Amino acid sequence: MDVEENSAFSQDSMDVETTNPSMWLSFPHVVVGTLSSFLFGYHLGVVNEPLESISLDLGFSGNTLAEGLVVSTCLGGALIGSLFSGWIADGVGRRRAFQLCALPMIIGASSSATTKTLAGMLIGRFLVGTGMGIGPSAVALYVTEVSPASVRGTYGSFIQIATCLGLMVALFIGIPVKEIAGWWRICFWVSTIPAGFLAVAMMFCAESPHWLYKQGRIAEAEAEFERLLGGSHVKYAMVELAKLDRGDDADTVKLSELFYGRHFRVVYIGSTLFALQQLSGINAVFYFSSSVFKSAGVPSDVANAFIGVANLSGSIIAMLLMDKLGRKMLLLWSFFGMAISMLVQVAAANTFVSGSASLYLSVGGMLMFVLTFALGAGPVPSLLLPEIFPSRIRAKAMAICMSVHWVINFFVGLLFLRLLEQLGPQLLYSMFASVCMMAVVFVKKNVIETKGKSLQEIEVALLPQE
Repeated sequence: MDVEENSAFSQDSMDVETTNPSMWLSFPHVVVGTLSSFLFGYHLGVVNEPLESISLDLGFSGNTLAEGLVVSTCLGGALIGSLFSGWIADGVGRRRAFQLCALPMIIGASSSATTKTLAGMLIGRFLVGTGMGIGPSAVALYVTEVSPASVRGTYGSFIQIATCLGLMVALFIGIPVKEIAGWWRICFWVSTIPAGFLAVAMMFCAESPHWLYKQGRIAEAEAEFERLLGGSHVKYAMVELAKLDRGDDADTVKLSELFYGRHFRVVYIGSTLFALQQLSGINAVFYFSSSVFKSAGVPSDVANAFIGVANLSGSIIAMLLMDKLGRKMLLLWSFFGMAISMLVQVAAANTFVSGSASLYLSVGGMLMFVLTFALGAGPVPSLLLPEIFPSRIRAKAMAICMSVHWVINFFVGLLFLRLLEQLGPQLLYSMFASVCMMAVVFVKKNVIETKGKSLQEIEVALLPQE
């Protein structure tokens, strides 16, 4: 009788699954979660335009190392936050992880807005960075675990779109900084509004059913699935969740497990993808586009506006294609397009190219680089990694991969201007182009397609069974 009942139960749940859950049930929860990505983008771009005014007001004008520290101290804080993000997300849940992401952002931004010294600015930026480090892991986990498989790629693109919007808002708010004394302080104050809203709104959002299930809170997991997918899909979702997560050692993941053995491959793929993403040079563009365009004779506010539009446009296109073409195809063409764009930048820096041609190539190449990045290399890794990581190690593996992301991001932010001075644009941009081509080869050989598959199906495909 038990066998017959279970067979009937599975058949009923399979019948239900022939229709996809409504995306609108999970939509508001995903939107609130991606506020952390908006804040991430905002704080990446908030010092871009005001950096010169900040350096004049705080007394370190002309010191490129100090300017680099204002950018990269935030990234150092993000490294610390990301190292603990997996343990935070597993320990207190995905929702509270968002709230712990918002709190240091509010305190740090307030400190930066009121400081009168370089040290105060660096402390504020470091605090903001710790929140930035927790946020990407939390939102990647949350969006992956609360989204129906049919729209998981689309929702994953929301992360990049929110980051783009944050960058654009930061750049536009920074435009009056040269005309209004002390305007850069307003730029920091503005960020406390969405951070406060995130902390409060997350109290009313669904908790990840995957996390609740791992905690043994089965009834609560079912209730959250009902909020996110609708009542008719709860049974199927719970059956799928139970297939691979049988509760064995669910809460005792050792660090050593992530670096060798059966989990090594997925952690290696994730870490390398983030390393290649950062070494492509994209954040050098976001952090220092004002300086680069200024040297090319383009007004920085105009250039930054175009960069924001290119980034947002690429992200919207990626959202439309993510669940149609798939993750791997977008990654391949994105990295290839970035390599071509960097070669255009190399041509622009060639002494044989005339002034006006150099200007058009420089600006065009940089905008093409940002556009192609936003098509795949930007949004895909943050979506793909929680998909390919088994439920048992998902949060902690994301923490490891995000730490790799932030270490490289820190050094790019700290050293880009110096490398540009020492190596010159031709050699530096050629190096970035080479990294992008290496990424094409790596994706071709190592990344599997995950579109339309349940998290459990992906786990079976990737993880060698014991």
